[in-house]
Amino acid sequence: MASTEDPKNAATDEIKKARSRVFFDITIGGKNAGRIVFELYNDLVPRTVENFRALCTGEKGVGRMGKPLHYKGSGFHRVIKQFMIQGGDFTAGNGTGGESIYGAKFEDENLDLKHDRPFLLSMANAGPGTNGSQFFVTTVPTPHLDGKHVVFGHVLSGKSVVRKIENLPTQSDKPNKDVIIADCGELSPTDTIFTETKAADAFGDEYEDFPEDEVNNDQPLSAQRIIKIATDCKEFGNKAFKSGNPSAALDKYQKGLRYLNEDPDIDDEPAGTKETIDALRVSLNSNAALMNMKLAAWTDCIQSADSALFVSSISDKDKAKALYRKGFAQVRLKDEDAALESLEAAKKLAPEDAAILNELAAVKKANTARIAKEKAAYKKFFV
Repeated sequence: MASTEDPKNAATDEIKKARSRVFFDITIGGKNAGRIVFELYNDLVPRTVENFRALCTGEKGVGRMGKPLHYKGSGFHRVIKQFMIQGGDFTAGNGTGGESIYGAKFEDENLDLKHDRPFLLSMANAGPGTNGSQFFVTTVPTPHLDGKHVVFGHVLSGKSVVRKIENLPTQSDKPNKDVIIADCGELSPTDTIFTETKAADAFGDEYEDFPEDEVNNDQPLSAQRIIKIATDCKEFGNKAFKSGNPSAALDKYQKGLRYLNEDPDIDDEPAGTKETIDALRVSLNSNAALMNMKLAAWTDCIQSADSALFVSSISDKDKAKALYRKGFAQVRLKDEDAALESLEAAKKLAPEDAAILNELAAVKKANTARIAKEKAAYKKFFV
């Protein structure tokens, strides 16, 4: 069988220019998650490519099932970490529907291309010759699918968006948040040329968004490299926060944590390596809690604060900070008892911290007023 690496790398400039490029603009839970751009193998599987390309543009109108032949508005209904993400069912939305531009189903065009790397675009099916509109994107090599599914493209840019989808919590393989193709279409040859090499962003970050992809670069993900990347991500986050962009800052802090969560082997590392990793884990989680406060994401704030508090070596100063941020969020979630517990614990560790004292006083005042109001209400029943 031929490898997908062969046609991709060996293709002439003329062939690459002739290959279609299409895009998905993705939302996750109603929020913009970014754009995925695919390069399609017109030269190898033209019939399969034309089906996908036309479903991206919606140019074929309404299908036999009475639904627009268009991916726009449809979602990714099946996500399996360390395997693939699947979408394209624009009729039923659950993996039981969809149709091609040629009719309900069409034949396998070329089964020679291998599923030998992540970010390949391949047709989902229910057996030989049952291609419709459903597709999947690999997130790891999947050789067990070779000879069974038609590979017809690869992700040209937006790998981090694919990883975001892959890492979503799921129930029975369905993402807990709706992953929607908010818009899609075809790019023209004059559109911006996308490359697979990650360029540094506005904050200087040139690392892959997910460690699975960084591991393919020249340097292995040793403990020291992970520490370097996580430290840099913390600085990128600080830059973003100082520039007034808490959302971007949160992304950087969470990115640093993803690298730390690779849990590197530290047996042969210098003394103090574990302490450095733990300190980074505390500061990144605590900073993430602060960004969630700024974004009014109260539940996420509590989770980030708890993650910082979970590190056994956390200092009293950092513990007080995390407890304050947790208590602040609990107040906004109307959980006064839990907030009082968190803030009282923070006060014991930092008895002169003005922010802690002010928040604690406000909670106690509100609690006293609530109790008085409840007593007055009960009194009416016994008049």
